[in-house]
Amino acid sequence: GRLARLRLRGARITGTLDLAEAAVQGAIRLDSCRFDEVPCFDGGQFGVLQLKDCALPGLSAAGARVGQECEIVGCTLDGTLNLRSLTVGTHLLLDRSTVHAPDATAAVDAQSLAVEEHLSATGLVCTGPIRLMSSRVQDTLGFRGARLQGDRACLQAPELTVGGGLYLDRGFSSDGGINLYGASIGGSLYLEDATLTGPDAPGGDPALQLLCASVGGDIQAGSGLTVRGSVDMRDTSVRGSVVLRRARLHHPDGTALRAHRLHVGGDLDCRAGFVSQGTVDLCDARVGGSALFEGAELTGRTGAAALRANGIEVGAEFNCCDGLTAHGRISLSSITVRARLCFENAVLDVPAGERALICRRSAAADLTLKPREAPRGIVDLSHTRVGVLRDDPAGWPGSLVLEGLAYDSAQPALTGRQRLTWLDRDPAGFAPQPYEQLAANYRRHGRDADARLVLLAKQRRRRATLAWPARIWSLLQDLTVGYGYRPLRAVLLLAVFFTVGSVLFATWPPLPYGDGTPPDFQPAVYTLDLLLPVVDFGQERSYSSHGALQWVVVALVSVGWVLATTIVAGANRVLRRS
Repeated sequence: GRLARLRLRGARITGTLDLAEAAVQGAIRLDSCRFDEVPCFDGGQFGVLQLKDCALPGLSAAGARVGQECEIVGCTLDGTLNLRSLTVGTHLLLDRSTVHAPDATAAVDAQSLAVEEHLSATGLVCTGPIRLMSSRVQDTLGFRGARLQGDRACLQAPELTVGGGLYLDRGFSSDGGINLYGASIGGSLYLEDATLTGPDAPGGDPALQLLCASVGGDIQAGSGLTVRGSVDMRDTSVRGSVVLRRARLHHPDGTALRAHRLHVGGDLDCRAGFVSQGTVDLCDARVGGSALFEGAELTGRTGAAALRANGIEVGAEFNCCDGLTAHGRISLSSITVRARLCFENAVLDVPAGERALICRRSAAADLTLKPREAPRGIVDLSHTRVGVLRDDPAGWPGSLVLEGLAYDSAQPALTGRQRLTWLDRDPAGFAPQPYEQLAANYRRHGRDADARLVLLAKQRRRRATLAWPARIWSLLQDLTVGYGYRPLRAVLLLAVFFTVGSVLFATWPPLPYGDGTPPDFQPAVYTLDLLLPVVDFGQERSYSSHGALQWVVVALVSVGWVLATTIVAGANRVLRRS
Protein backbone atom coordinates (compact mmCIF):
# COMPACT_ATOMS: atom_id res chain seq x y z
CA GLY A 1 0.00 0.00 0.00
CA ARG A 2 2.97 2.34 -0.20
CA LEU A 3 3.55 4.66 -3.16
CA ALA A 4 6.94 4.85 -4.81
CA ARG A 5 8.55 8.24 -4.33
CA LEU A 6 11.93 9.96 -4.34
CA ARG A 7 12.95 12.78 -1.99
CA LEU A 8 16.52 14.08 -1.91
CA ARG A 9 17.99 17.22 -0.34
CA GLY A 10 21.59 18.42 -0.74
CA ALA A 11 22.62 15.30 -2.63
CA ARG A 12 25.16 14.97 -5.43
CA ILE A 13 24.20 12.56 -8.17
CA THR A 14 27.37 11.48 -9.97
CA GLY A 15 25.73 9.12 -12.43
CA THR A 16 22.63 9.48 -14.58
CA LEU A 17 19.20 9.76 -13.03
CA ASP A 18 17.30 7.87 -15.70
CA LEU A 19 13.53 7.64 -15.20
CA ALA A 20 12.68 7.51 -18.90
CA GLU A 21 9.30 5.85 -19.42
CA ALA A 22 9.05 5.14 -15.70
CA ALA A 23 5.74 5.34 -13.88
CA VAL A 24 5.93 6.96 -10.46
CA GLN A 25 2.58 7.77 -8.95
CA GLY A 26 4.08 9.61 -6.05
CA ALA A 27 6.23 12.70 -5.87
CA ILE A 28 9.79 13.26 -6.99
CA ARG A 29 11.22 16.11 -4.93
CA LEU A 30 14.87 17.12 -5.37
CA ASP A 31 16.01 20.05 -3.23
CA SER A 32 19.46 21.71 -3.53
CA CYS A 33 20.88 18.75 -5.41
CA ARG A 34 23.81 18.71 -7.82
CA PHE A 35 23.83 16.57 -10.95
CA ASP A 36 26.93 15.59 -12.90
CA GLU A 37 24.85 14.13 -15.73
CA VAL A 38 21.63 15.25 -17.42
CA PRO A 39 18.65 13.66 -15.63
CA CYS A 40 16.20 12.02 -18.00
CA PHE A 41 12.44 11.87 -17.43
CA ASP A 42 11.47 11.30 -21.09
CA GLY A 43 8.15 9.60 -21.59
CA GLY A 44 7.65 8.98 -17.89
CA GLN A 45 4.51 9.35 -15.82
CA PHE A 46 4.85 11.10 -12.48
CA GLY A 47 2.50 12.39 -9.82
CA VAL A 48 4.65 15.41 -8.92
CA LEU A 49 8.01 16.48 -10.31
CA GLN A 50 9.82 19.10 -8.26
CA LEU A 51 13.39 20.39 -8.51
CA LYS A 52 14.33 23.30 -6.26
CA ASP A 53 17.67 25.17 -6.15
CA CYS A 54 19.42 22.41 -8.05
CA ALA A 55 22.46 22.62 -10.36
CA LEU A 56 22.22 20.55 -13.53
CA PRO A 57 24.03 20.25 -16.86
CA GLY A 58 20.57 20.13 -18.44
CA LEU A 59 17.26 18.34 -18.01
CA SER A 60 15.11 16.31 -20.37
CA ALA A 61 11.43 15.54 -19.79
CA ALA A 62 10.28 15.20 -23.40
CA GLY A 63 6.90 13.51 -23.73
CA ALA A 64 6.53 13.07 -19.98
CA ARG A 65 3.23 13.34 -18.11
CA VAL A 66 3.02 14.95 -14.68
CA GLY A 67 -0.33 14.47 -13.01
CA GLN A 68 -0.08 17.45 -10.69
CA GLU A 69 2.52 20.25 -10.45
CA CYS A 70 5.85 20.35 -12.22
CA GLU A 71 8.29 22.76 -10.57
CA ILE A 72 11.82 23.61 -11.66
CA VAL A 73 12.42 26.57 -9.36
CA GLY A 74 15.65 28.41 -8.58
CA CYS A 75 17.70 25.91 -10.56
CA THR A 76 20.83 26.53 -12.62
CA LEU A 77 21.14 24.61 -15.87
CA ASP A 78 24.22 24.65 -18.10
CA GLY A 79 22.38 23.01 -20.96
CA THR A 80 18.95 22.73 -22.53
CA LEU A 81 15.80 22.40 -20.47
CA ASN A 82 13.90 20.00 -22.73
CA LEU A 83 10.15 20.05 -22.03
CA ARG A 84 9.04 19.16 -25.53
CA SER A 85 5.49 17.64 -25.56
CA LEU A 86 5.42 17.65 -21.74
CA THR A 87 1.91 17.43 -20.22
CA VAL A 88 1.30 18.93 -16.79
CA GLY A 89 -1.95 18.30 -14.94
CA THR A 90 -1.92 21.47 -12.83
CA HIS A 91 0.81 24.15 -13.00
CA LEU A 92 4.35 24.43 -14.35
CA LEU A 93 6.81 26.67 -12.49
CA LEU A 94 10.19 27.80 -13.81
CA ASP A 95 10.59 30.73 -11.42
CA ARG A 96 14.05 32.16 -10.69
CA SER A 97 15.83 29.49 -12.72
CA THR A 98 18.84 30.21 -14.92
CA VAL A 99 19.50 28.36 -18.17
CA HIS A 100 22.82 28.74 -20.03
CA ALA A 101 22.38 27.05 -23.37
CA PRO A 102 25.39 26.03 -25.45
CA ASP A 103 25.69 27.37 -28.97
CA ALA A 104 23.16 26.17 -31.58
CA THR A 105 20.79 24.79 -28.94
CA ALA A 106 17.68 26.12 -27.24
CA ALA A 107 17.73 27.23 -23.63
CA VAL A 108 14.17 26.01 -23.08
CA ASP A 109 12.65 23.68 -25.66
CA ALA A 110 8.95 23.41 -24.81
CA GLN A 111 7.35 22.83 -28.19
CA SER A 112 3.85 21.34 -27.99
CA LEU A 113 3.83 21.78 -24.23
CA ALA A 114 0.43 21.34 -22.54
CA VAL A 115 -0.29 22.84 -19.10
CA GLU A 116 -3.78 22.45 -17.65
CA GLU A 117 -3.50 25.42 -15.31
CA HIS A 118 -0.88 28.20 -15.32
CA LEU A 119 2.76 28.42 -16.35
CA SER A 120 4.98 30.80 -14.40
CA ALA A 121 8.56 31.71 -15.31
CA THR A 122 8.97 34.75 -13.07
CA GLY A 123 12.61 35.86 -12.92
CA LEU A 124 13.75 33.21 -15.39
CA VAL A 125 17.16 33.97 -16.98
CA CYS A 126 18.04 32.39 -20.32
CA THR A 127 21.06 32.84 -22.57
CA GLY A 128 19.46 31.14 -25.56
CA PRO A 129 16.11 30.78 -27.28
CA ILE A 130 12.89 29.75 -25.56
CA ARG A 131 10.70 27.65 -27.85
CA LEU A 132 6.99 27.39 -27.12
CA MET A 133 5.73 26.66 -30.63
CA SER A 134 2.20 25.20 -30.70
CA SER A 135 2.10 25.01 -26.92
CA ARG A 136 -1.07 25.29 -24.85
CA VAL A 137 -1.55 26.81 -21.40
CA GLN A 138 -5.07 26.60 -20.08
CA ASP A 139 -4.80 29.50 -17.63
CA THR A 140 -2.13 32.23 -17.49
CA LEU A 141 1.40 32.29 -18.88
CA GLY A 142 3.82 34.57 -17.06
CA PHE A 143 7.39 35.66 -17.77
CA ARG A 144 7.35 38.53 -15.30
CA GLY A 145 10.85 39.88 -14.71
CA ALA A 146 12.37 37.25 -16.98
CA ARG A 147 15.53 38.07 -18.94
CA LEU A 148 16.47 36.57 -22.27
CA GLN A 149 20.13 37.42 -22.78
CA GLY A 150 22.70 36.97 -25.51
CA ASP A 151 22.92 37.17 -29.27
CA ARG A 152 20.58 34.22 -29.78
CA ALA A 153 18.09 35.09 -27.10
CA CYS A 154 14.46 35.15 -28.26
CA LEU A 155 11.03 33.81 -27.44
CA GLN A 156 9.65 31.68 -30.26
CA ALA A 157 5.95 31.00 -29.59
CA PRO A 158 4.04 30.90 -32.89
CA GLU A 159 0.61 29.28 -32.67
CA LEU A 160 0.76 29.52 -28.87
CA THR A 161 -2.60 29.10 -27.11
CA VAL A 162 -3.14 30.73 -23.71
CA GLY A 163 -6.55 30.58 -22.08
CA GLY A 164 -5.88 33.52 -19.77
CA GLY A 165 -3.40 36.38 -19.84
CA LEU A 166 0.16 36.46 -21.16
CA TYR A 167 2.53 38.42 -18.89
CA LEU A 168 5.76 39.78 -20.36
CA ASP A 169 6.08 42.64 -17.88
CA ARG A 170 7.60 43.92 -14.63
CA GLY A 171 11.13 44.17 -15.95
CA PHE A 172 10.89 41.50 -18.65
CA SER A 173 13.66 41.95 -21.21
CA SER A 174 14.71 40.18 -24.35
CA ASP A 175 17.85 40.75 -26.40
CA GLY A 176 16.14 39.03 -29.34
CA GLY A 177 12.71 39.03 -30.90
CA ILE A 178 9.40 37.85 -29.46
CA ASN A 179 7.51 35.73 -32.01
CA LEU A 180 3.78 35.31 -31.24
CA TYR A 181 2.68 34.70 -34.82
CA GLY A 182 -0.84 33.27 -34.88
CA ALA A 183 -1.02 33.14 -31.10
CA SER A 184 -4.38 32.89 -29.36
CA ILE A 185 -4.52 34.70 -26.03
CA GLY A 186 -7.81 34.44 -24.20
CA GLY A 187 -7.09 37.22 -21.74
CA SER A 188 -4.84 40.27 -21.99
CA LEU A 189 -1.24 40.67 -23.13
CA TYR A 190 0.82 42.62 -20.59
CA LEU A 191 4.03 44.38 -21.62
CA GLU A 192 4.42 47.10 -18.99
CA ASP A 193 7.96 47.97 -17.97
CA ALA A 194 9.38 45.56 -20.56
CA THR A 195 12.38 46.02 -22.83
CA LEU A 196 12.33 44.28 -26.21
CA THR A 197 15.22 44.34 -28.66
CA GLY A 198 15.02 43.09 -32.20
CA PRO A 199 17.84 41.75 -34.39
CA ASP A 200 20.44 44.30 -35.45
CA ALA A 201 20.41 43.25 -39.11
CA PRO A 202 18.36 45.57 -41.39
CA GLY A 203 15.13 43.90 -42.46
CA GLY A 204 15.45 41.31 -39.69
CA ASP A 205 12.65 39.90 -37.58
CA PRO A 206 10.63 42.35 -35.47
CA ALA A 207 11.34 42.92 -31.82
CA LEU A 208 7.72 41.90 -31.25
CA GLN A 209 5.85 39.90 -33.84
CA LEU A 210 2.15 39.64 -33.07
CA LEU A 211 1.10 38.87 -36.61
CA CYS A 212 -2.30 37.22 -37.25
CA ALA A 213 -2.84 36.79 -33.52
CA SER A 214 -5.99 36.95 -31.41
CA VAL A 215 -6.20 38.68 -28.02
CA GLY A 216 -9.40 38.29 -26.02
CA GLY A 217 -8.67 41.16 -23.64
CA ASP A 218 -6.40 44.20 -23.88
CA ILE A 219 -2.83 44.77 -24.94
CA GLN A 220 -1.41 46.66 -21.97
CA ALA A 221 1.91 47.94 -23.31
CA GLY A 222 2.33 51.31 -21.65
CA SER A 223 4.08 52.34 -18.44
CA GLY A 224 7.69 51.92 -19.46
CA LEU A 225 7.61 49.60 -22.48
CA THR A 226 10.74 50.15 -24.56
CA VAL A 227 11.15 48.50 -27.96
CA ARG A 228 14.34 48.69 -30.01
CA GLY A 229 13.21 47.38 -33.35
CA SER A 230 9.85 47.09 -35.02
CA VAL A 231 6.51 45.91 -33.65
CA ASP A 232 4.41 43.90 -36.11
CA MET A 233 0.69 43.63 -35.30
CA ARG A 234 -0.68 43.09 -38.79
CA ASP A 235 -3.99 41.21 -39.12
CA THR A 236 -4.29 40.86 -35.36
CA SER A 237 -7.62 41.03 -33.54
CA VAL A 238 -7.85 42.60 -30.07
CA ARG A 239 -11.23 42.42 -28.41
CA GLY A 240 -10.37 45.08 -25.84
CA SER A 241 -8.08 48.10 -26.13
CA VAL A 242 -4.48 48.56 -27.20
CA VAL A 243 -2.74 50.74 -24.63
CA LEU A 244 0.67 52.11 -25.65
CA ARG A 245 0.59 55.07 -23.30
CA ARG A 246 4.11 56.18 -22.40
CA ALA A 247 5.62 53.40 -24.53
CA ARG A 248 8.80 54.14 -26.50
CA LEU A 249 9.39 52.54 -29.90
CA HIS A 250 12.79 52.98 -31.53
CA HIS A 251 13.21 51.96 -35.17
CA PRO A 252 14.30 55.18 -36.88
CA ASP A 253 15.26 53.60 -40.21
CA GLY A 254 11.91 51.98 -40.88
CA THR A 255 8.45 51.30 -39.46
CA ALA A 256 8.32 51.26 -35.67
CA LEU A 257 4.72 49.97 -35.46
CA ARG A 258 3.27 48.00 -38.35
CA ALA A 259 -0.43 47.37 -37.75
CA HIS A 260 -2.08 46.88 -41.13
CA ARG A 261 -5.63 45.57 -40.76
CA LEU A 262 -5.41 45.56 -36.97
CA HIS A 263 -8.87 45.13 -35.40
CA VAL A 264 -9.37 46.75 -32.00
CA GLY A 265 -12.70 46.50 -30.22
CA GLY A 266 -11.94 49.32 -27.77
CA ASP A 267 -9.50 52.24 -27.94
CA LEU A 268 -6.10 52.57 -29.52
CA ASP A 269 -4.41 54.59 -26.79
CA CYS A 270 -1.09 56.19 -27.76
CA ARG A 271 -1.32 59.17 -25.42
CA ALA A 272 0.68 60.76 -22.65
CA GLY A 273 4.30 60.44 -23.66
CA PHE A 274 4.07 57.78 -26.37
CA VAL A 275 7.25 58.18 -28.45
CA SER A 276 7.94 56.54 -31.79
CA GLN A 277 11.24 56.87 -33.64
CA GLY A 278 10.01 55.43 -36.93
CA THR A 279 6.73 55.33 -38.80
CA VAL A 280 3.51 54.30 -37.07
CA ASP A 281 1.57 52.43 -39.77
CA LEU A 282 -2.14 51.78 -39.11
CA CYS A 283 -3.34 51.34 -42.69
CA ASP A 284 -6.77 49.69 -43.01
CA ALA A 285 -7.06 49.21 -39.25
CA ARG A 286 -10.47 49.05 -37.53
CA VAL A 287 -10.86 50.74 -34.14
CA GLY A 288 -14.21 50.36 -32.42
CA GLY A 289 -13.55 53.12 -29.91
CA SER A 290 -11.18 56.06 -30.27
CA ALA A 291 -7.69 56.42 -31.71
CA LEU A 292 -5.86 58.69 -29.25
CA PHE A 293 -2.51 60.36 -29.88
CA GLU A 294 -2.70 63.32 -27.48
CA GLY A 295 0.77 64.31 -26.30
CA ALA A 296 2.51 61.73 -28.49
CA GLU A 297 5.76 62.39 -30.37
CA LEU A 298 6.08 60.68 -33.75
CA THR A 299 9.20 60.88 -35.89
CA GLY A 300 9.56 59.34 -39.33
CA ARG A 301 12.82 58.94 -41.18
CA THR A 302 13.70 61.69 -43.66
CA GLY A 303 11.05 61.90 -46.36
CA ALA A 304 8.82 59.26 -44.73
CA ALA A 305 5.54 59.51 -42.83
CA ALA A 306 5.45 59.86 -39.07
CA LEU A 307 1.89 58.47 -38.98
CA ARG A 308 0.33 56.55 -41.83
CA ALA A 309 -3.27 55.43 -41.29
CA ASN A 310 -4.76 55.28 -44.78
CA GLY A 311 -8.07 53.46 -44.84
CA ILE A 312 -8.51 53.34 -41.06
CA GLU A 313 -12.05 53.25 -39.61
CA VAL A 314 -12.56 54.77 -36.15
CA GLY A 315 -15.83 54.31 -34.31
CA ALA A 316 -15.47 57.39 -32.11
CA GLU A 317 -12.76 60.10 -32.09
CA PHE A 318 -9.40 60.26 -33.85
CA ASN A 319 -7.44 62.70 -31.71
CA CYS A 320 -4.11 63.99 -32.97
CA CYS A 321 -4.26 66.97 -30.66
CA ASP A 322 -3.28 68.42 -27.27
CA GLY A 323 0.47 68.37 -27.80
CA LEU A 324 0.91 65.80 -30.56
CA THR A 325 4.22 66.45 -32.33
CA ALA A 326 4.77 64.85 -35.73
CA HIS A 327 8.22 65.14 -37.31
CA GLY A 328 7.16 63.94 -40.74
CA ARG A 329 3.90 63.88 -42.63
CA ILE A 330 0.62 62.47 -41.36
CA SER A 331 -1.17 60.47 -44.04
CA LEU A 332 -4.89 59.78 -43.47
CA SER A 333 -6.29 59.12 -46.94
CA SER A 334 -9.63 57.31 -47.30
CA ILE A 335 -10.36 57.17 -43.58
CA THR A 336 -13.74 57.14 -41.82
CA VAL A 337 -14.15 58.77 -38.40
CA ARG A 338 -17.61 58.55 -36.84
CA ALA A 339 -17.03 61.48 -34.49
CA ARG A 340 -14.24 64.07 -34.37
CA LEU A 341 -10.94 64.17 -36.25
CA CYS A 342 -8.87 66.66 -34.27
CA PHE A 343 -5.55 68.46 -34.78
CA GLU A 344 -6.00 71.13 -32.13
CA ASN A 345 -2.74 72.33 -30.56
CA ALA A 346 -0.75 69.83 -32.64
CA VAL A 347 2.66 70.45 -34.21
CA LEU A 348 3.10 69.32 -37.82
CA ASP A 349 6.82 69.68 -38.41
CA VAL A 350 7.89 69.19 -42.03
CA PRO A 351 10.06 71.32 -44.34
CA ALA A 352 8.35 73.88 -46.55
CA GLY A 353 7.01 72.41 -49.76
CA GLU A 354 6.52 68.88 -48.38
CA ARG A 355 3.21 67.34 -47.34
CA ALA A 356 2.45 67.93 -43.67
CA LEU A 357 -1.06 66.42 -43.59
CA ILE A 358 -2.74 64.31 -46.26
CA CYS A 359 -6.44 63.73 -45.61
CA ARG A 360 -7.85 62.88 -49.03
CA ARG A 361 -11.15 61.11 -49.76
CA SER A 362 -12.00 60.87 -46.08
CA ALA A 363 -15.11 61.37 -43.97
CA ALA A 364 -15.57 62.71 -40.44
CA ALA A 365 -18.43 64.20 -38.48
CA ASP A 366 -16.19 66.97 -37.19
CA LEU A 367 -12.75 68.14 -38.39
CA THR A 368 -10.81 70.44 -36.07
CA LEU A 369 -7.71 71.87 -37.71
CA LYS A 370 -6.17 74.27 -35.20
CA PRO A 371 -2.46 73.43 -34.97
CA ARG A 372 -0.29 75.17 -32.42
CA GLU A 373 1.49 77.01 -35.23
CA ALA A 374 0.89 77.30 -38.95
CA PRO A 375 2.49 74.30 -40.71
CA ARG A 376 5.24 75.11 -43.16
CA GLY A 377 4.26 72.14 -45.32
CA ILE A 378 1.20 71.42 -47.44
CA VAL A 379 -2.13 70.39 -45.92
CA ASP A 380 -4.24 68.36 -48.37
CA LEU A 381 -7.97 68.01 -47.61
CA SER A 382 -9.06 67.24 -51.16
CA HIS A 383 -12.30 65.31 -51.72
CA THR A 384 -12.96 64.96 -47.98
CA ARG A 385 -16.46 65.17 -46.47
CA VAL A 386 -17.02 66.61 -42.98
CA GLY A 387 -20.04 67.85 -41.09
CA VAL A 388 -18.43 70.71 -39.18
CA LEU A 389 -15.08 72.24 -40.14
CA ARG A 390 -13.34 74.07 -37.30
CA ASP A 391 -10.18 76.04 -37.97
CA ASP A 392 -8.24 79.11 -36.91
CA PRO A 393 -6.78 81.73 -39.26
CA ALA A 394 -3.61 81.77 -37.14
CA GLY A 395 -3.07 78.10 -37.95
CA TRP A 396 -3.80 78.20 -41.68
CA PRO A 397 -0.88 76.63 -43.57
CA GLY A 398 0.86 78.47 -46.36
CA SER A 399 -0.26 75.79 -48.83
CA LEU A 400 -3.73 74.28 -48.52
CA VAL A 401 -5.46 71.96 -51.00
CA LEU A 402 -9.27 72.27 -50.74
CA GLU A 403 -10.36 70.86 -54.13
CA GLY A 404 -13.40 68.63 -53.51
CA LEU A 405 -13.64 69.40 -49.77
CA ALA A 406 -17.30 69.42 -48.68
CA TYR A 407 -18.64 70.63 -45.34
CA ASP A 408 -22.01 71.61 -43.88
CA SER A 409 -20.70 74.33 -41.60
CA ALA A 410 -17.42 76.21 -41.05
CA GLN A 411 -16.47 77.55 -37.64
CA PRO A 412 -15.70 80.25 -36.66
CA ALA A 413 -18.19 82.19 -38.80
CA LEU A 414 -15.67 84.37 -40.63
CA THR A 415 -16.66 86.88 -43.28
CA GLY A 416 -16.35 86.08 -46.95
CA ARG A 417 -13.43 88.48 -47.29
CA GLN A 418 -11.54 86.70 -44.50
CA ARG A 419 -12.20 83.30 -46.02
CA LEU A 420 -10.94 84.39 -49.43
CA THR A 421 -7.35 84.32 -48.19
CA TRP A 422 -8.06 80.74 -47.01
CA LEU A 423 -9.12 79.76 -50.54
CA ASP A 424 -6.08 81.32 -52.23
CA ARG A 425 -3.54 78.86 -50.77
CA ASP A 426 -3.77 76.00 -53.28
CA PRO A 427 -0.21 75.33 -54.56
CA ALA A 428 -1.66 74.10 -57.86
CA GLY A 429 -3.40 77.42 -58.50
CA PHE A 430 -7.07 78.27 -59.07
CA ALA A 431 -9.73 75.59 -58.46
CA PRO A 432 -13.42 76.60 -58.72
CA GLN A 433 -14.97 73.99 -56.39
CA PRO A 434 -13.73 75.48 -53.07
CA TYR A 435 -15.35 78.81 -53.99
CA GLU A 436 -18.65 77.12 -54.88
CA GLN A 437 -18.56 75.11 -51.65
CA LEU A 438 -17.90 78.16 -49.48
CA ALA A 439 -20.62 80.16 -51.26
CA ALA A 440 -23.08 77.28 -50.78
CA ASN A 441 -22.20 77.22 -47.08
CA TYR A 442 -22.89 80.96 -46.77
CA ARG A 443 -26.21 80.64 -48.63
CA ARG A 444 -27.22 77.74 -46.41
CA HIS A 445 -26.77 80.00 -43.40
CA GLY A 446 -28.51 83.01 -44.96
CA ARG A 447 -25.37 85.05 -45.65
CA ASP A 448 -26.07 85.93 -49.29
CA ALA A 449 -23.77 88.98 -49.41
CA ASP A 450 -20.80 86.82 -48.40
CA ALA A 451 -21.84 84.18 -50.93
CA ARG A 452 -21.92 86.74 -53.77
CA LEU A 453 -18.55 88.12 -52.68
CA VAL A 454 -17.00 84.64 -52.87
CA LEU A 455 -18.54 83.88 -56.27
CA LEU A 456 -17.37 87.22 -57.59
CA ALA A 457 -13.86 86.43 -56.35
CA LYS A 458 -14.07 83.05 -58.09
CA GLN A 459 -14.70 84.75 -61.45
CA ARG A 460 -11.83 87.17 -60.87
CA ARG A 461 -9.40 84.34 -59.96
CA ARG A 462 -10.60 82.39 -62.98
CA ARG A 463 -9.76 85.31 -65.28
CA ALA A 464 -6.03 84.63 -64.86
CA THR A 465 -6.49 81.14 -66.36
CA LEU A 466 -8.20 82.36 -69.56
CA ALA A 467 -6.74 83.25 -72.95
CA TRP A 468 -6.23 86.97 -73.68
CA PRO A 469 -9.47 87.56 -75.65
CA ALA A 470 -11.48 85.84 -72.96
CA ARG A 471 -9.66 87.83 -70.29
CA ILE A 472 -10.69 91.10 -71.92
CA TRP A 473 -14.33 90.00 -72.05
CA SER A 474 -14.12 88.81 -68.43
CA LEU A 475 -12.66 92.14 -67.34
CA LEU A 476 -15.46 93.97 -69.16
CA GLN A 477 -18.07 91.86 -67.33
CA ASP A 478 -16.36 92.61 -64.03
CA LEU A 479 -16.25 96.37 -64.59
CA THR A 480 -19.79 96.67 -65.89
CA VAL A 481 -22.01 94.26 -63.98
CA GLY A 482 -19.68 92.45 -61.57
CA TYR A 483 -20.36 89.15 -63.37
CA GLY A 484 -24.00 89.53 -62.46
CA TYR A 485 -23.33 89.57 -58.72
CA ARG A 486 -23.55 93.39 -58.55
CA PRO A 487 -27.06 94.12 -59.94
CA LEU A 488 -27.13 97.63 -58.45
CA ARG A 489 -24.13 98.48 -60.60
CA ALA A 490 -26.20 97.43 -63.64
CA VAL A 491 -29.07 99.68 -62.53
CA LEU A 492 -26.67 102.61 -62.19
CA LEU A 493 -25.17 101.99 -65.62
CA LEU A 494 -28.63 101.65 -67.13
CA ALA A 495 -29.54 105.05 -65.65
CA VAL A 496 -26.35 106.56 -67.08
CA PHE A 497 -27.02 105.23 -70.58
CA PHE A 498 -30.66 106.31 -70.32
CA THR A 499 -29.58 109.88 -69.48
CA VAL A 500 -26.95 109.99 -72.23
CA GLY A 501 -29.36 108.59 -74.82
CA SER A 502 -32.15 110.98 -73.85
CA VAL A 503 -29.82 113.99 -74.19
CA LEU A 504 -28.45 112.84 -77.56
CA PHE A 505 -31.84 112.12 -79.08
CA ALA A 506 -33.28 115.38 -77.74
CA THR A 507 -30.44 117.25 -79.43
CA TRP A 508 -30.46 115.25 -82.68
CA PRO A 509 -33.92 113.71 -82.96
CA PRO A 510 -34.37 110.80 -85.42
CA LEU A 511 -36.58 111.02 -88.49
CA PRO A 512 -40.00 109.37 -88.67
CA TYR A 513 -40.59 106.25 -90.82
CA GLY A 514 -42.84 106.49 -93.97
CA ASP A 515 -45.48 109.02 -94.84
CA GLY A 516 -47.94 108.31 -92.03
CA THR A 517 -48.51 110.38 -88.95
CA PRO A 518 -46.12 109.07 -86.23
CA PRO A 519 -46.69 109.66 -82.52
CA ASP A 520 -45.03 112.62 -80.97
CA PHE A 521 -41.34 111.97 -80.47
CA GLN A 522 -40.25 111.58 -76.85
CA PRO A 523 -36.43 111.26 -76.39
CA ALA A 524 -36.71 109.53 -73.00
CA VAL A 525 -39.33 107.02 -74.19
CA TYR A 526 -37.33 106.37 -77.39
CA THR A 527 -34.22 105.65 -75.28
CA LEU A 528 -36.16 103.28 -73.03
CA ASP A 529 -37.48 101.50 -76.12
CA LEU A 530 -33.86 100.86 -77.16
CA LEU A 531 -32.54 99.90 -73.72
CA LEU A 532 -35.32 97.57 -72.57
CA PRO A 533 -35.51 94.33 -74.52
CA VAL A 534 -38.95 92.84 -75.25
CA VAL A 535 -40.74 96.05 -74.06
CA ASP A 536 -42.21 98.09 -76.97
CA PHE A 537 -43.38 101.69 -76.47
CA GLY A 538 -43.86 102.26 -80.23
CA GLN A 539 -41.08 104.86 -80.54
CA GLU A 540 -38.35 102.60 -81.95
CA ARG A 541 -40.48 101.35 -84.87
CA SER A 542 -41.76 104.87 -85.65
CA TYR A 543 -38.45 106.74 -85.79
CA SER A 544 -35.12 105.98 -87.44
CA SER A 545 -31.75 107.49 -86.58
CA HIS A 546 -29.23 108.34 -89.27
CA GLY A 547 -25.47 108.77 -89.47
CA ALA A 548 -23.45 108.44 -86.29
CA LEU A 549 -26.64 108.08 -84.21
CA GLN A 550 -27.15 104.63 -85.73
CA TRP A 551 -24.07 103.42 -83.79
CA VAL A 552 -25.55 104.95 -80.67
CA VAL A 553 -28.73 102.92 -81.26
CA VAL A 554 -26.70 99.71 -81.70
CA ALA A 555 -24.74 100.42 -78.51
CA LEU A 556 -27.86 101.15 -76.49
CA VAL A 557 -29.63 98.00 -77.67
CA SER A 558 -26.57 95.84 -76.87
CA VAL A 559 -26.01 97.43 -73.49
CA GLY A 560 -29.71 97.16 -72.72
CA TRP A 561 -29.71 93.37 -73.25
CA VAL A 562 -26.69 92.87 -70.97
CA LEU A 563 -27.80 95.20 -68.17
CA ALA A 564 -31.46 94.29 -68.20
CA THR A 565 -30.77 90.56 -68.02
CA THR A 566 -28.35 91.18 -65.14
CA ILE A 567 -31.01 93.10 -63.23
CA VAL A 568 -33.60 90.40 -63.91
CA ALA A 569 -31.20 87.69 -62.74
CA GLY A 570 -30.52 89.58 -59.50
CA ALA A 571 -34.23 90.10 -58.89
CA ASN A 572 -34.86 86.44 -59.59
CA ARG A 573 -32.37 85.41 -56.88
CA VAL A 574 -34.15 87.66 -54.38
CA LEU A 575 -37.58 86.28 -55.29
CA ARG A 576 -36.30 82.70 -55.13
CA ARG A 577 -35.07 83.21 -51.59
CA SER A 578 -38.41 84.73 -50.63
